[in-house]
Amino acid sequence: MTIKLVVGLGNPGAQYDATRHNAGFDYVDQLARRHSGNWQAQGKYFGDVCDIRIAGERVWLLKPMTYMNRSGQAVGALANFYKIEPEEILVAHDELDIPPGAVKLKKGGGHGGHNGLKDIIKALANNKDFYRLRLGIGHPGNARDVADFVLRKAPISEQQLTQQAIDAALDQDALMLENFDKAMSLVNGFKAT
Repeated sequence: MTIKLVVGLGNPGAQYDATRHNAGFDYVDQLARRHSGNWQAQGKYFGDVCDIRIAGERVWLLKPMTYMNRSGQAVGALANFYKIEPEEILVAHDELDIPPGAVKLKKGGGHGGHNGLKDIIKALANNKDFYRLRLGIGHPGNARDVADFVLRKAPISEQQLTQQAIDAALDQDALMLENFDKAMSLVNGFKAT
């Protein structure tokens, strides 16, 4: 099955630009630029939407404008309208359990405490079988510090590592549609320097 919808998770508003929690927004913004996509605010989908062509296939891109904790509202609305199955969705998001500069692709799994993923799973009738592009941001070391950590901008050195990870994933965009397992082995083996 091919990916028909790529969702980037983040929070809207200038105060959240370049924060760790907006790594998913950063990924889909760059994917749109690479394929000449033009974002449009779409109230009925609770987000910014564009469609692009990758390897000749139409792919929808979505940035929920509902704030992270309500991401499922946007994903559910667009997926339901276009009859996109959970197995045809790729969600790009920040990942505390992976260091900056690392990126992992996988299919399915839990939410790992990520509120955006939790809400998407709920909106997809508890179906967890969507794909995930997990962009490493590292962990602050103490669970009490997580909320502040993810909503802060990373130091430039960390931002550069995250950008390398995004570039590695962007380089496999067509392969993700054609052969996800092969794309997964290439992306998962990437390590920023």
